[in-house]
Amino acid sequence: MALSWRFSALADRHRALGSKLEDWSGMGTAWTYEKDMSDEHVAIRTKAGIMDVSGLKKVHLVGPHAIAVLDAITTRDMSKIYPGRSVYAAMLNDRGYFTDDCIVYRTGPNSWMLVHGSGSGHEEIVKQAAGRNCAVLFDDDLHDLSLQGPVAVDYLAKYVPGIRDLKYFHHMQTTLFGAPVMISRTGYTGERGYEIFVRGQDAPMVWDRIVAEGKEMGIIPCCFSVLDMLRVESYLLFYPYDNSQMYPFADQPPGDSLWELGLDFTVSPGKTGFRGAEEHARLKGKERFKIFGMLIDADGPADLGDEVFADGKKVGVITCPCYSALTKKSMAIARLDVDKAVQGTKLEVRGKTLTASAIAHTLPFDDPEKKKRTAVG
Repeated sequence: MALSWRFSALADRHRALGSKLEDWSGMGTAWTYEKDMSDEHVAIRTKAGIMDVSGLKKVHLVGPHAIAVLDAITTRDMSKIYPGRSVYAAMLNDRGYFTDDCIVYRTGPNSWMLVHGSGSGHEEIVKQAAGRNCAVLFDDDLHDLSLQGPVAVDYLAKYVPGIRDLKYFHHMQTTLFGAPVMISRTGYTGERGYEIFVRGQDAPMVWDRIVAEGKEMGIIPCCFSVLDMLRVESYLLFYPYDNSQMYPFADQPPGDSLWELGLDFTVSPGKTGFRGAEEHARLKGKERFKIFGMLIDADGPADLGDEVFADGKKVGVITCPCYSALTKKSMAIARLDVDKAVQGTKLEVRGKTLTASAIAHTLPFDDPEKKKRTAVG
């Protein structure tokens, strides 16, 4: 915790559940609780769970030049984003390589909020906004409580009129238990879920009400690390853990292209002029690896960093493993050689705790048509 400089108003709640509040992105975060994480995974997939993801960084951009700042640093066409809508975007460096991802919310005609993790998003905003009519506010008072799972909408519908009509990647300004909140139809689980952005002074009350009242519906508090289990199934990457910052090439500086990560869809059709745009275009067809899934013949998870082999040759590394008690499957996200990132390719995992056969498998494993997260009504 020596590097932590940001603090959640829910720290005491996490400690009461057994968390030691390990650091993530400068904030003491509930990586684990004193209970079986598999139960939390099952709860989110079958009922719902509430998580404190306030370690995500929230940056407001206000002013007539805010849209130009965002257009310059992200891959999305911000003119298509109207108030009440949000979009998932990537940020690149001058070499065309991925440096961070984010969700950008348009909260008004000249008002935006960018939410990102541990990459350089904030620094990119500040540099681009210098000298422009755009105020930049880093907002650590705003907490992010993520209520994820199939019954989340049923719980919120008791308190928030119109919540069932809120579409995927849309948000609304409203109140919850009398507190002002912004509720967004987003999350990091692959389920139908909602992020509740709430002031620090109100966060404990909102958390306590949801935990107490939601218990009879099967809603439970969930730790940050359960997201790793969910994101493997749902093909959701986590910077820098799936990137070459963690698994560098021996003869090259860190950095991965959107083509390698499978994030090229984040570039709006026809958009040019954003940072790294020309280099991004030149990198197409020059992939050194591909992010791909693996289905492993094992009764438990592999480990981070386990090596992947084919025909006796190392062809990849596991960046995030998962074992699901629901499906009884051992899965993983991996960085594989391009020719091995093909459905059904026979592989072998040689790891710290297991050696097992495996096959390359397309992502996502769960809900490939994304029907759950986009459900209406």
